[in-house]
Amino acid sequence: MRDSGTAGDGTPSNAPSYVHLRAGGVSLVLDRTGDGLPRVLHWGADLGPLSDDALTALAVAARPQVVSSSLDVRVPLSSVPEQSAGWLGTPGLTGHRDGAHFSTAFTVADVATRADGLTVDAVDPQAGLALRLEVEMSASGLVRQRATVTDTSGDGAAPYTVDGLLLALPLPARATELLDLAGRHLRERSPQRHDFTLGTHLRENRRGRTGLDATLVHVAGEDGFGFRHGEVWGLHTAFSGNHRSLAERTAAGVRMLGGGETLLPGEVRLGPGASYTTPWVYGSYGRGLDEMAGRFHRHLRARPHHPRTARPVTLNTWEAVYFRHDFDKLCALADAAAEVGAERFVLDDGWFLGRRDDRAGLGDWYVDPEVWPKGLHPLVDHVRGLGLEFGLWVEPEMVNPDSDLARAHPDWVLAAGGRTPPEARHQQVLDLGHPDAYAYILQRLDALIAEYRLTYLKWDHNRDLVDAGHGPDARAGVHAQTLAVYRLLDALRTRHPGLEIESCSSGGGRVDLGVLERTDRVWTSDCIDALERQGIQRWTGLLLPPELLGAHVGGPRAHTTGRRHTLAFRAGTALFGHFGIEWDLTKASDEERTALARWVALHKELRDLLHTGDVVRGDHPDPALWVHGVVAADRSRAVYALVQTETSVQSAGERVTLPGLDPDAVYRLAPLPPGDRPEGPTRDALPWWRDGVELPGRALAAAGVHAPTLYPERLVLLEARRVG
Repeated sequence: MRDSGTAGDGTPSNAPSYVHLRAGGVSLVLDRTGDGLPRVLHWGADLGPLSDDALTALAVAARPQVVSSSLDVRVPLSSVPEQSAGWLGTPGLTGHRDGAHFSTAFTVADVATRADGLTVDAVDPQAGLALRLEVEMSASGLVRQRATVTDTSGDGAAPYTVDGLLLALPLPARATELLDLAGRHLRERSPQRHDFTLGTHLRENRRGRTGLDATLVHVAGEDGFGFRHGEVWGLHTAFSGNHRSLAERTAAGVRMLGGGETLLPGEVRLGPGASYTTPWVYGSYGRGLDEMAGRFHRHLRARPHHPRTARPVTLNTWEAVYFRHDFDKLCALADAAAEVGAERFVLDDGWFLGRRDDRAGLGDWYVDPEVWPKGLHPLVDHVRGLGLEFGLWVEPEMVNPDSDLARAHPDWVLAAGGRTPPEARHQQVLDLGHPDAYAYILQRLDALIAEYRLTYLKWDHNRDLVDAGHGPDARAGVHAQTLAVYRLLDALRTRHPGLEIESCSSGGGRVDLGVLERTDRVWTSDCIDALERQGIQRWTGLLLPPELLGAHVGGPRAHTTGRRHTLAFRAGTALFGHFGIEWDLTKASDEERTALARWVALHKELRDLLHTGDVVRGDHPDPALWVHGVVAADRSRAVYALVQTETSVQSAGERVTLPGLDPDAVYRLAPLPPGDRPEGPTRDALPWWRDGVELPGRALAAAGVHAPTLYPERLVLLEARRVG
């Protein structure tokens, strides 16, 4: 329905005064009274069907008093907060027109409502600006917002500089604790929790990519919330360049989460008719982190372009050969991969001109004739002859100074002020905002994909953007670079339907819903040490379901930490993701290959469950024992891992509860081979371990079963099957 004009209270005529969106157990109530931007009256648990009178009463009940030493009017928090309305926290739109019009006062001119959301058009004639706000709720109950600001001034007006555009969602007073994620290379997604105190907790990224230290989801919740208990509200900014998220609490009692792009000075200057659109900013509510994460998972799985085919077991060559490319060695590795059941073979870094280490070659995207005199065709033919797909590693956004491309086009490097940015991994950033640089990369990738009929690209991005100036005047270029990368990915997928792309960025440095609109999985971390990966995968799962998480079995000794782990621990960790192998199998023993083949077979048997079911994580009181699993959507079956991350304080194992099952169904619970061998300092077996046990789902979730006592850095698998 399209609404226009205004009613007596300033609300556009025919527009409802209150909009109530409901889906997936969530309610979002928007206050549309008056002519200002909409305000959120409620975001959280489903309120049930509410009449117009009930919605009006809800609004009345939510109005605060006017108190001493404050404005004489009530100050609302709109989706795009405005100082002109009295809001003195972080503003929504920040910008100016040569110093003027720093503060906006938008008036709603038009509203379009639909079942899953609304679009609001507002204007500020004095500032010469128009604002479009889009609010949607998906079937999973996930809320998302974005805004577009347009310069409506006439010719001759100074450009309007957009410094930032923030989307906000309010929180109730019971949200007293914050959780966000930090990290670094090889240790991404490390949780940090603290009280939600007065002031602003800002997580701002200026790295030019999502970031190895990105917060991923900024969560506020009830005190002591966990995976299965406590109300939580989470926010994600879906952008792969500079961005920010914040949690803010004011002295007036307002709490909110907000997010948007971080714009560098002068990146967005609007002339007459020009527009700037924010990334989508997502909000997810749940009772416990699992429910909050599940809304993201269901939303992603409902997308038309979400991977639908079985995720191929992937062997990547990096930790097997590094830069040492040898045809016979790689053929033998492919043979071993096929033997254990792999379905995709990915040739990593080292195949292109001059690439013998990481100091040269980036940008020269031609197969090196010294290493590959017949091109990659002999290897590709051998791999495909084994029944495996063939994929290739690329890093299109980067250039080594020691490359033909950099020598020919030094002006294609992102740089500011006539100086060269500090190198990282001996490389600079290629300015894809430069039309010729963009055209060159598109042409080279298009040609490689076509010549070798590639079905998969591992797309890497191995450095932050520093001093990233664009063009001859060296304007800040991160915004343009990010959008250019999106266009490049979109163009390649349009030209090559069926091409899958992995988002890799020093491992997990580009994990966000912006890049995942154009890619099919992420490389979760360059660290595949199984102990580190348990935590990294656990917390990346706040946003992404298992089928999007690249999870590989490494060699016996971890490349990045030096730790040694059993094959069961390595493979059992990789099982709960998009399973792969990062191991020189030509050096593995026959016994190791046989054992790995059993794990590959188990993953293939389970992957429909793992990649469509609900992720669950137990709130076990012993921090050394983690419980996680996946429950089938119809609750007929579930697989759990009991993971001993370190030595427990107590000497014997404890009872563990298994969440997510149908409380009224009876399940047969039993160890799942080959993850059924509990290694631990015990003298006998658990009474129920050999023959399993049958219990109702309610009993398994409330009383649980006794877990085996395990050595540290070990795990076992359990399977629950509904009886009858």
